[in-house]
Amino acid sequence: MIINADLHIHSLYSMATSKNMTISTIASESKLKGLDLVGTGDGFHPEWLQIIEQSTKPSKTGIYSVKECDNDSQTRLIKSVEHPETSTAKCKFILTAEVEDRNRVHQLIILPSIESAYQIREELPSKNIDKEGRPRVDMNGAELMDLIKDHNGLIGPAHAFTPWTSIYKEFDSIYDCYNDAPDFLELGLSADTDMADRIEELQDIPFLSNSDAHSPWPHRLGREFNEIEIKEMTFGAFKDAVKAKKVVGNYGFDPRLGKYHETGCVRCYDTIPIEKARELKMRCPCGGLIKKGVKDRIGDIAKWDEPHHPEFRPQYTHILPLAEIISLVHGKGITTVYVQKIWKEMVQTFGSEIEVLIYAPLDKIARTEPKLAEVIKSFRENTLNIRPGSGGHYGQIILD
Repeated sequence: MIINADLHIHSLYSMATSKNMTISTIASESKLKGLDLVGTGDGFHPEWLQIIEQSTKPSKTGIYSVKECDNDSQTRLIKSVEHPETSTAKCKFILTAEVEDRNRVHQLIILPSIESAYQIREELPSKNIDKEGRPRVDMNGAELMDLIKDHNGLIGPAHAFTPWTSIYKEFDSIYDCYNDAPDFLELGLSADTDMADRIEELQDIPFLSNSDAHSPWPHRLGREFNEIEIKEMTFGAFKDAVKAKKVVGNYGFDPRLGKYHETGCVRCYDTIPIEKARELKMRCPCGGLIKKGVKDRIGDIAKWDEPHHPEFRPQYTHILPLAEIISLVHGKGITTVYVQKIWKEMVQTFGSEIEVLIYAPLDKIARTEPKLAEVIKSFRENTLNIRPGSGGHYGQIILD
């Protein structure tokens, strides 16, 4: 079977996250989004682990379902859309965590069980592991990889090309970090498969596209996700699928919409050509720091000018959260009643946000939302006009 999976989120115990990042809310929102499997995030935080244990059914498979998906545990959205399938569906989680290693490289870890999370956290040298959902650990990438593999887990670099805390911020090669190939590489919002497959050393590594969500609402949760072909819903089958490169679809931002696609100033957000940035010694005339964008960083380490996709590499499909598209089309804020009403109607009609974005017939969407159908069509055909993001400022879609 093929599942939709978002494997990188954070709980309410990580810095700058929503207090609504609870198991029950994430579970209900994930079903509205159309996700089958979601990472718990923050799998080494003691209080979050207790919440996971209290909120989910005990499992010997490494996949956890919430105990109740009844009306008491649902969110405002499920109550309002009254989607029967969503409100009774089982909600699945897999244990995941992100840690910052000694070199400030963020590592995404996928764990076989809650028990293994407790065991590994006892072996992680960290001063803030009891306080921060995304702890800093005094280990390098190779040491961390050895520890995770000893416990049967999976590990790979998170948002691999971003300029602050990524593997390619710190190293020119993944082998300089791990001494070996990681289980996967997470692309991040500012890169896609076409960009990453210009790098020769990544030809044998599966890519993941995850949301890194800090809030549970569907314009964050699942804004990037993966289609993965697994034999059954167990951690073992999931691990086998990743090892066998059965990631059969990547879905996410057009990388130009990411915050760090182009080189730019972190203060005024001006996009600055890399040659000019170097002349300015990476300091903007406004006084702000210039950060090298993902496109230029990949240009530094790429072997090819065009992507060389290996046979197993799936298509990368560009999407944008439905609420953001509705907001753009109607000129209203994402969280306004106006936008949310349309969003709920679309989800209620088609079953989930992913169904609307990827599979719903455009003529059927156009019957009630003709402009929305036009923009979704442009996404599906990759014909949008986009002003790229830079310096920490998201890119923008320019409508005619």
